[in-house]
Amino acid sequence: MTADGGGTIRSRIKNLLRSPSIKLRRSGAARNTRDLSGKVTLEKVLGITAPGNRALACDPRTGLLAYPAGCVVVLLNPRKNKQHHIFNSSRKAITTLAFSPDGKYVVTGESGHMPAVRVWDVSEHVQVSELQEHKYGVACVAFSPNGKYIVSVGYQHDMIVNVWNWKKNVVVAANKVSSKVTAVSFSDDSSYFVTAGNRHVKFWYLDHAKTSKVNATVPLLGRSGLLGELRNNFFSDVACGRGRQASSTFCITSSGLLCEFNDRRLLDKWVELRTAQATCLSVTDEFIFCGCSDGTVRAFSPVNLHFLCTLPRPHSLGADIASMVDAR
Repeated sequence: MTADGGGTIRSRIKNLLRSPSIKLRRSGAARNTRDLSGKVTLEKVLGITAPGNRALACDPRTGLLAYPAGCVVVLLNPRKNKQHHIFNSSRKAITTLAFSPDGKYVVTGESGHMPAVRVWDVSEHVQVSELQEHKYGVACVAFSPNGKYIVSVGYQHDMIVNVWNWKKNVVVAANKVSSKVTAVSFSDDSSYFVTAGNRHVKFWYLDHAKTSKVNATVPLLGRSGLLGELRNNFFSDVACGRGRQASSTFCITSSGLLCEFNDRRLLDKWVELRTAQATCLSVTDEFIFCGCSDGTVRAFSPVNLHFLCTLPRPHSLGADIASMVDAR
């Protein structure tokens, strides 16, 4: 093709794009999009994109469940089987979330470059605070029991753990963490929190006298748990003790061990869950619940780690529960 021929084709395309009919189609499409945006609403989300226990939360006061589906937080009322939704305006996938102690707020972390930790009003479904101190994704988040702080742990390449006074929108303490972290739990009195992951259990202590300084980020004091012969395990979840066992910290390994750390950070007890894999942990004043493979949930005593029972397995998808109850 000659240069003149190429110029002729380009000029014809330009003239075609300038034609009134093309402009009319474009404006019509834009108008239709605006009309649809006012009429189309998200009614229900099918599915879940939670990578683990750190992206599934329950408000113990109301029973409301929160979990991510892409860039949407689904708020599910299981009693009414009704959903509400929070839309992440950044369009980044949500990787972790947690409720505040009073259930009024939910904090989320996200993936992608320069991810944010965001706090949302549960009833209004609007963002009330935002922190951007991570670079490569947020692995887990948690509110302190006193509701004052949020801890956020970055992905392994991010290598940062931050403690955030979220109402003042400042980082009050921070440090580096080189291990892959998959779980975090605050102590009952909000004086420390524990992170767990690949060959990693670490206790981080908050100096409230220093963290009360609004404009100063202080180094976060961290001390590794004494893992002993279990040092090569992957610790998949962690939960600080409650009530009489508030000085203890409980962990599970992916290989199927339930472990207890004492108040000196020493792993001094463990029991076998007798399962192929353990994934999640929940601790109350009276029980330790361990989520295992194949839908198995085992209950133990937090006082002595004695086995109590195995919960009934959930029914298969599509099963008619009403007919099973009627048959009995």
